[in-house]
Formats: sequence, C-alpha cells, structure tokens
Amino acid sequence: MPAPEAQSSDSNDVLLRLPAVRGIGRGRVIVGLVLALLLPPGVEVLVTVLGFRNFAMIMLLQLAAAVAVAAIGGLWPAVVAAVLGSFLLNYFSAEPVGSLSIADPTTLFTLVVFLAVACGVALAVGLASRRAQEAARSEAEATALSELALRILSSDGSLESFLEKVRGNLGMEAVTLLGSPAPDSVTVPGAPPQWRVLASAGPNPPVTHAAADHAAVVDPHYTLLLRGGALSSQHQRLLAAFGAFVVAVRERQQLVKSRRDNLRLAEGNKMRTSILRAVSHDLRTPLAGIKLAVSSLRQEEVQFPPDVEKELLETIENYADRLDHLVDNLLDMSRITADAVNPLLVGTTWTEILPEALRGIPKGRIRSELQPNLPPVTADSGMLESVVANIVENAVKYAPGSDVILTARAGAGITVGDKPASELRIVDHGSGVGHNEVLEMFQPFQRLGDSPARASGAGGGIGLGLAVAKGFTEAMGGTLVAEPTPGGGLTMVVTLPLWTGYGGGRA
Repeated sequence: MPAPEAQSSDSNDVLLRLPAVRGIGRGRVIVGLVLALLLPPGVEVLVTVLGFRNFAMIMLLQLAAAVAVAAIGGLWPAVVAAVLGSFLLNYFSAEPVGSLSIADPTTLFTLVVFLAVACGVALAVGLASRRAQEAARSEAEATALSELALRILSSDGSLESFLEKVRGNLGMEAVTLLGSPAPDSVTVPGAPPQWRVLASAGPNPPVTHAAADHAAVVDPHYTLLLRGGALSSQHQRLLAAFGAFVVAVRERQQLVKSRRDNLRLAEGNKMRTSILRAVSHDLRTPLAGIKLAVSSLRQEEVQFPPDVEKELLETIENYADRLDHLVDNLLDMSRITADAVNPLLVGTTWTEILPEALRGIPKGRIRSELQPNLPPVTADSGMLESVVANIVENAVKYAPGSDVILTARAGAGITVGDKPASELRIVDHGSGVGHNEVLEMFQPFQRLGDSPARASGAGGGIGLGLAVAKGFTEAMGGTLVAEPTPGGGLTMVVTLPLWTGYGGGRA
C-alpha cells in the first residue's frame, strides 16, 4: 500500500491526504460482465470443437469460468456467468441436448447445485473484496494518523498548530477547541456553563455550539467545534482520533508548564538558600571584622601602638573591599539572571583593562605576557574588568602555590561564531579541576567542590565570580571556557570578537 501523501508549504501547513483505496471499481465490473457473457459460451464452443462431451467435466469448466469472473468483476458478473453457464449446460450438455427440458431429475439437481455453488463462490469473493477494501481503508487511516502523530510530536506542540492540521485534513474552514470552565470561575445559578476558548484555527472560528456545523465532545473537559460543511464518515472517524490527540497535546502542554514551574520554584529555592547562606556567613564575617576593628579603635581608655592601629585600619579596608566585591557580584548576578545586562560595547585592548582588573591582586602572583600590539576587542570596559578580576582572583585563590600567567593572541582559527576574535588566556598551575566540576563551576553559588572546608581554606567566597564572568562575557558576545593546563592546573579562556567599529559592533 502506498504511504500517505504529504503536501507541505511550510512546517505548520502540513496536510495529510488519505490514499485512494482500490477495490472492484466500475471498470472491473464492466470487464467482469463482458467476460460473464463470453466465457460460458467460449467453454461450450471449446468442448464442441474438441468433441469433449463429459457433462461433469464441462460443468467444472463452467464453474471455473464463474469463479474467474467473480475474481475479476465481483458478485453480479459472477451471478450472470453462473446463470448463463447453467443454461448452456442444460441446452448443450444435458439430455435431451438442444432443449431446455431435462429428462433426468439427477441432472436437474446437479444444475441446481452448480448454480448454488457458483453463486456462493461469487458471494464469497464479493465479501472478501469488500473486507479487503475496509481493511485497506483502515490501514490507510491508521498510517495517516501515525504520520500525523509524528508530525505533531516534531512540531512546536502548540494547540494552534495542531488545530490548523485538523482543519486542513478535514477540509474545514475553522476549528475551535473549547475547555471546561475554570474551577474559580463565577457561574450564574441555572445558567449553562461558559466554556473557554483554548485555541482556534481558521477565519471566524465558531465559539458556540450554535455557530458550528459539528461539535465533537472529546471528553468532559474538551469539545471541538468545526465549521465548513458536512463531514464524510471517514472524516468523522478521523475527527474522533483527532480528539484523542487534542487531549494528548493539551496534557503535554500542561506537563511542560508544570515542569517549568517546578524548575523555576526549585531554582528560586536554591537561589534563596544560597543567598541566605551567603548573607549568614560570607557577608556577616567581614561586617563582624569591621565592627570589631572599629570598636577597638574607639576605646578611649586603650592606646594602640601605631603599628597595631595601622593593622586595624588595614583590616577595616580589606573587609570593606571584600564586602564591596561580594555585593557587586550579587548585584551583577541578579542583573544577569533577570537578563537586564546592557553592555556598552566599544573597542578596547586587553592591556587597557588590566590595571583596574588586577587592582588588589598581589603583584608577585601575576605574570603578564601580553603583547602590546594586539588588536582591540569588542567589549564593555567595566564588564571586561569584572570578568578578568573575577577569573584572576579565582585563580589566585585556588592555585595558591602557582603564578597566574596572562597571555593573549588573535589570528587565524580564533573566532566567535563566524567573527574573527581575540582570546585572553589566564593560566595557573594549581591542582586543576575535574571534568564534572568544570561543568558546574560556572553555576551561581558553586564553589570548587562545593565544600565549605575546602572553600574556607582557600579564602571563602560565595561562588559567584565565575558565574558573573561567564554571564558578562556572553552578554558582550563572547565565550568563556575552561581548559586543563598542560602539566596540571586550569586555563580560563576569554574570547571576544575583534572591534570593527561602531557599525560592526552591537552598541
């Protein structure tokens, strides 16, 4: 059986056509009638020419002719062949030959049996042909529905797209899906329930049963309204199947929405827990240090030596810088999460942002090997400083015995998408990061190994630095990836497109 034909102009305009199911058509019936008129006389002519006059064998030949006619033309041509064959047998082969009278009752009984068997065979062939047609039609419908289901699963899954397919397949002008009233809707006592329009397709879709030509109750919660004329029995069966698909599509949408809501709730809970943990420890610790240092300095009865007083002031400054950095990262992360980052893209070089980005980093830990003639990249200077500062601070923190080396290059093979780019590589030779940890280290509030002991031993932090760096880099149109350093350690690679002027940037 040929597969269902599909005609499509685009992904949302796919119409399935049921293939034509071939049965015993008018042409075969005409051919059968012609054979019914020719074969029985032909049998008699053949046996006469051959001089073969065995009545039983001639009867079997006539029966074979009737079966052949039944196979080609169906029931009625076979009946014609059987009746004509019985007359020819009676006239040419039964005694007295040349007359329709029958001398032997046994011959009459034989002719009656022949006629009954021939008609029975014709009836059986006709029924078999009809059953074959019905089976072929059912298979065609099942194949068409299967094809439609595959197209629905591969589509955008919207009710509108599905109803458009229903409308096209059934040849309707418009289709509407009604849903049962919402549980919290207000109903007037005694008034009929107000159904909700969930989706529709086609111009002027019907919204009430009175405006529709057909109403298919899918289940107690959904009803399909169709406008556009009569439906054949075949299309009515398809409509029943489409109703089941409507429920499946609707439930799929609700499951997707529930899953999205649950995921959002889970992320919100995780974010709140992480913020609470950060506030309760990472923010309170520097606050407590500042308060202790200030309280100590304000004691009038205690005179601190100059070096102790200087150390207390340095403690206040360090804790204040740490607080400022943590608060900045929290605010930046909230902007990234809310998709509210709007970079001001200009042309800048890696070396231009390093002095501010490396402020506060111990000079002895940094080794810059940047060439002075590198082309400018497209970046927001403030964001790029934050990116580099967070990555370098992370490297200094988690690779305490290693220098942090900065290199940069541009040229063939370095691209962001299809744009030529330049990359800054921040290399350390620390303990490195495992493959699974690389995948998680850019998540907000993820510290290396997410181990408080390990993190506190490395200097603490709330695990926002790399998440902010990645968010800012992508907001500027670049990428941030982590690679293992040859010989051990971790290399962070910041890649940004080269600056091509204000006409080529995103500013």
